[in-house]
Amino acid sequence: MYPVHDADAILLLSLSLAAKRRPADLVEICAAADLLQGVIPNPAKVSDSFARLSAYGLIQEVNGGYTLNADAQQMMEGMRKRDTIEQRIHMLKELLAEYHLQGEHVTLQVSDEALSAATLAHRAAKNSIAKNMLVPKPKPVEDPRKRPAKYQSFSAKRAAARRKD
Repeated sequence: MYPVHDADAILLLSLSLAAKRRPADLVEICAAADLLQGVIPNPAKVSDSFARLSAYGLIQEVNGGYTLNADAQQMMEGMRKRDTIEQRIHMLKELLAEYHLQGEHVTLQVSDEALSAATLAHRAAKNSIAKNMLVPKPKPVEDPRKRPAKYQSFSAKRAAARRKD
């Protein structure tokens, strides 16, 4: 596939995250992209990526939502969990550059207005009081002085035993 853009890899990653169990709508795709990168790409670039990836048969529309085809899912299976987002984007860009068109596929035309509306809906939902399941849970702040006993040094254990007596 030529040319390959960053937005193509980001769209594939966000679709793999948003469409795990059922086809994802545009708001869910925007939420997944925001979760992955912290920003949502430009709607014009995402619209071009939808057209490019669907023409190559990597994205399909099912029941009003979008999912990955078997070839795109196979690309995602090659990703390691410990890779950073930048490493995954780089790896996906390499896989997309090596990918060749197989047969004729329907090109999906997603308008910039629909993507802009989805972005605004995601931002409104993000700022609302309702719980968003796609944001990472905050980790509690731990006091470094209160470590579990198994991680304390021998002298610290002895000092703690003396204080108890």
